[in-house]
Amino acid sequence: MEYRITDAEIRHIEQLEEIEKSCFSMPMTPEQLEKQLPDKMHQFLVAENDGGEVLGYVGMMYVLDEGYISNVAVKSQYRRLHIGAALIEELIKRSEELELSFLTLEVRKSNMPAQGLYRKFGFEEVGVRKNYYDFPKEDAIIMTKFKK
Repeated sequence: MEYRITDAEIRHIEQLEEIEKSCFSMPMTPEQLEKQLPDKMHQFLVAENDGGEVLGYVGMMYVLDEGYISNVAVKSQYRRLHIGAALIEELIKRSEELELSFLTLEVRKSNMPAQGLYRKFGFEEVGVRKNYYDFPKEDAIIMTKFKK
């Protein structure tokens, strides 16, 4: 499967909203997604095929030298094709260019595939947020990748 990773743009919002709805119990609204578009505080990347279909995305907000990953999502029919890994790899590259000292994220305690993917890139478990998620109520594992 061929695709490219590029900055998210306003033209992607509708597709991003659909991915949000299919992947998360409390999806971001189009307005929330639009506020995450790339600027001096955000990186927001999409994996897009030649037909303009968004296959997946990753978003990050950064403040000073700290990076906070908001969501990583891949359409269900495109999972296990290394798209999520490619998105995270590009985000890590950009975080290094921004000289961030760490990247951190929350992941559902039950989402073992995602935790495994993050560990592959050097994220480690650093804490737990009790009852962080709703629908269903669940703890979040805090995972962080520190600059080497």
